[in-house]
Amino acid sequence: MTMNWITAAGAIAAICSMVSFVPQAWRIVRSRDTSAISPVMYSFTVAGFALWTLYGVGLGEWPLIVTNSVCLLLASFILLMTLLPQAKKDAMADKVDPDA
Repeated sequence: MTMNWITAAGAIAAICSMVSFVPQAWRIVRSRDTSAISPVMYSFTVAGFALWTLYGVGLGEWPLIVTNSVCLLLASFILLMTLLPQAKKDAMADKVDPDA
């Protein structure tokens, strides 16, 4: 069975959405600097992904659930690191990457 272009576009979009947060999260772990990140923007992003995940659960659509759950976790990590005081941010980064 071949994948149609709509399914392919959705799969590529899902991968792009999930991967897009990784460089920012990794940069935070390595630099421990979140001064340029807007906590208000990330609060809305986290809320949006939480609602998209609930929407996917309500529809029983696993692509929505998986994609938005991964994005929710990554965006939540970025928001948390933005809100934490520096000492706790350093401790969290040390847990994620002790060599940072």
